[in-house]
Amino acid sequence: MPIDVRPATEFDDVALVVGPRNPDSTVCFCLSYRVGSKESRALAGRARAERVRELCHQDPPPGVIAYLGDEPVGWAALHPRKDTSFARNRLIPHVDDKDVWSLWCFRVRPGHRGGGVMHALIDGAVAYARERGAPAIEGYPLDNEGRRVNQTMAYVGTRGLFESAGFAKAADTRSVLDGFPRVLMRLELD
Repeated sequence: MPIDVRPATEFDDVALVVGPRNPDSTVCFCLSYRVGSKESRALAGRARAERVRELCHQDPPPGVIAYLGDEPVGWAALHPRKDTSFARNRLIPHVDDKDVWSLWCFRVRPGHRGGGVMHALIDGAVAYARERGAPAIEGYPLDNEGRRVNQTMAYVGTRGLFESAGFAKAADTRSVLDGFPRVLMRLELD
C-alpha cells in the first residue's frame, strides 16, 4: 500500500503520532521550534494540545502527516522559517534572505519504522512546500557519518536521509545533538 502525505490539518491524527498518551502530560508535541521558547515553556498538559489544535487550523498547518491507507503513521514539522524559532536561532545560520521553509522534526509510529515512511515524509514535505511557493526548503539533521544514532535524538533526521532526497549541505551549524554536529541541508525549489 502506498504512503500518502498530506498537510497536518487533522488534530486527532497529529496527536496520534506526536502527542502524549496521557493528555495531561507536558511533552514536546512538536512545539519547541514552532513557537517561541517562552510560550513553549508556559504551555503545559492540555494547553499544549489546544495550541497544536489551533496550529492545525492555520494556513499553513504545522507540518505534514504520512498515511498508510487511513492510518496516520508519520509526522514531519514543516513551516516557513520566518515563523519559527529558527528565524532567531544563533546556532543555525541563515544562508541568504530567501523566504525558505524549515523541515525539522520527524516521527514514525512504532510498527511502521523501516518501511520508507521517513523518505515519504521528506518527499511529501518538499512537494507541499513547492506547491505553496517556497523558493527553498532547509533541514538541520545530524551529520552522523553513518554511525548509529539514539532513536530519541533521531527526530531531526540524518544528513544521509536528506541527501537521498536531493538536499545538499549548504552550511555548517554550531548546533550539536547527542554528540553529533548538525548541518544545514537545503533544496532549492525555484
